[in-house]
Amino acid sequence: MNTLKAEKRSMDVKAKRLRREGYVTGNVFGREIEGSIPVKMLKTEVDKLLKTDHKGSQVMLEVDGQTYDALIKEVDFNPLAGRVDEIDFQALVSNEKVHSVAEIVIVNHDKVADGVLQENMEEVNYKAYPSALVDKVEVDVAGLKVGDTIRVKDLSLAKDKDVDIKDDPEAVVLTVVAVHNGAVPETETPEEAETEEAK
Repeated sequence: MNTLKAEKRSMDVKAKRLRREGYVTGNVFGREIEGSIPVKMLKTEVDKLLKTDHKGSQVMLEVDGQTYDALIKEVDFNPLAGRVDEIDFQALVSNEKVHSVAEIVIVNHDKVADGVLQENMEEVNYKAYPSALVDKVEVDVAGLKVGDTIRVKDLSLAKDKDVDIKDDPEAVVLTVVAVHNGAVPETETPEEAETEEAK
């Protein structure tokens, strides 16, 4: 688990100024924290962390010498400035289930037997104790063929008794569809599409 150093932030200094000075602002909240702790972190440290961790990842957050087992709850990326402006963390308590997300990672993309993958979901929402938290769930698509579908209930995470999935178990994560030879013109009517299908 990676460690990120942070300092308590004085609210007298505006976030905009801190960002100009090379900091990312954020907040730490949790059951055992009254209100929340405003923090600032060096942008270089945050960029390094986000190469391996992201929303839903568990990190050790060190704030002025006190260490928190924390979950990255929100990463506020500013696309215009090309930087992260703010990160929110939830300090974890071992006997409390927390809401998190796991990124759906598809493996063996090139080993689909036939057809093309249509991906419907990029992440899955769930609740779990800190010990059962994961930030990604792998889906092996080797050997799948046209008509095969993987639903939320088929994910390894959904089979973990320590995890409560918050998405519809029947929701489609991905499905394999037939390859259409020609691109279907966008202007065609449903009737034309049906005639095309019937050929």
